[in-house]
Amino acid sequence: MHRPNRRKTALLATVALASLLPFTAQAAQDANDELRLVVPPWPGVTVKSEILAQLIEPLGYTAARQELSSTVGYSTLQNDESDAFLAGWLPAQQESYDAAMEAGAIVDLGNNVDGARMGFAVPGYVAEAGLTSAEQLADAEIAERFDHRIYSIESGSTVTDMLEGAIEANTYGLGDWEGMPSSTPGMLSEVAAAVDEGRWILFYGWTPHWMVPEYDVQILDDPAGVYGDNNGRSDVKTIVAKRYAEANPNLTRLLDQFRFSADEQSEFISAFSLEERELEVVAREWLENNPERVASFLEGVTTHDGEPGLAAVRVSLD
Repeated sequence: MHRPNRRKTALLATVALASLLPFTAQAAQDANDELRLVVPPWPGVTVKSEILAQLIEPLGYTAARQELSSTVGYSTLQNDESDAFLAGWLPAQQESYDAAMEAGAIVDLGNNVDGARMGFAVPGYVAEAGLTSAEQLADAEIAERFDHRIYSIESGSTVTDMLEGAIEANTYGLGDWEGMPSSTPGMLSEVAAAVDEGRWILFYGWTPHWMVPEYDVQILDDPAGVYGDNNGRSDVKTIVAKRYAEANPNLTRLLDQFRFSADEQSEFISAFSLEERELEVVAREWLENNPERVASFLEGVTTHDGEPGLAAVRVSLD
């Protein structure tokens, strides 16, 4: 027997109430009906971008996902080849971000997820053994436990460049360590293997991500600020090409209101990356199961033709 989805029902009720009220938002004057999203191969931005793509489709827009690194993405945002980016991690991407801002090419819409942090990471059992700060990596016995290796994500990424800079500068005694860049899945497969065997492993970690609950990941104190000030605490910003924001105020409003908590993002990252569920299904279920959040995204947003946006999304989820 089919059981009603209570959260979905709540969304429909919210829309029904909204339909009784005067709709005062001005008709959309967006110049474009396509949104070109920069989507690096990271699970958080991958799912967020899919949620956004499904959300804007009933509004009369389409999303084109561009699988680019963050560094290339900032360039394409400046060169009229991309429109928006949902993973502007700062300070990790500070150099690229500053260059684009100084050129007057992008608009910063603020954080789309709160509570983010990144840095040198270890499984929980390593932290329980007493390793809590990157300063301790200079100890010869500790370095030997890690085999003088630290695993990171894609070569050429900003955070891997940060690590390589620390190795070159001998920060925390890392001068004789070997950086091991890989894809994000490749790095995490190394972590999984080490955890299975109880081995010590040092790697680039961040939150929100499913790795945190799965491996009890602990991010080490980083007093030298290798991964940024304040122990790697980060912003995750929505970055929009300035020319796109000026020409498309309606969808820019949606982008400005498109925000998640760290727990929300970790939950859908886990469903997609750890449980290996289909991307489209994970995004669809999130939209169906979070009616209040969807309503907040769409406050004052219309379809491309100027009709109430929430009502259009209601039809697509019915």
